[in-house]
Amino acid sequence: MNSPLSSTPLFQLGPVPVTAGVAVTWGIMAVLGLAAVLVTRRLTLVPSPVQAAFELIVATVDGQIVDTMRVSPGPYRAFIGTLFMFILTANWSSLVPGIEPPTAHLETDAALALLVFLAVIWYGVRAGGVRGYLGSFAVPNAVMIPLNFVESLTRTFSLLVRLFGNVMSGVFVIGIVLSLAGLLVPIPLMALDLLTGAVQAYIFAVLAMVFIAGAVSEGTSEKRTPS
Repeated sequence: MNSPLSSTPLFQLGPVPVTAGVAVTWGIMAVLGLAAVLVTRRLTLVPSPVQAAFELIVATVDGQIVDTMRVSPGPYRAFIGTLFMFILTANWSSLVPGIEPPTAHLETDAALALLVFLAVIWYGVRAGGVRGYLGSFAVPNAVMIPLNFVESLTRTFSLLVRLFGNVMSGVFVIGIVLSLAGLLVPIPLMALDLLTGAVQAYIFAVLAMVFIAGAVSEGTSEKRTPS
């Protein structure tokens, strides 16, 4: 397996090289998008098994948003749900022979962490306005502005490192055991890797909710504080 820090282009799209991680990411997005269209095209009051399964996923995401953020899940469902489903599918794509999960590559995890960073800003500004969001960096006083800014960067970096390290290490371990011991021995490790992939998707989504909730609550409280 190639180093996760290097990317070998599969083909060129004009001047832009397309790597295996990008191609698998496109494939995952296409599969999830097609599944969403097919499931929501014919919704019924008496759900089919497939519709019931997807409704359970939505209800679970909504419940987690309410438990973690203490807000109505409506404004956050699409982002958090999509984030969780993409990471889960990407982590489990290693089950397909010959495919490395895109989350085992640094650039994919960096893009996901950047999305969370931008979402924190977006929801914080939407809740408290630009002044309220920027004012939250001065809590409890203006001396904390540099530290609060550095914290917003380091926690985003921690998302990247946590997801990359766990997924990449699982892929490497399975690859090494497979090359040394044959086909059947790595099966328990693959099952463990599936569990780890689900846990990492859950942790990533929960941390994104925590960061967004903090920005929303601090921006709103700052907006309500009289000047």
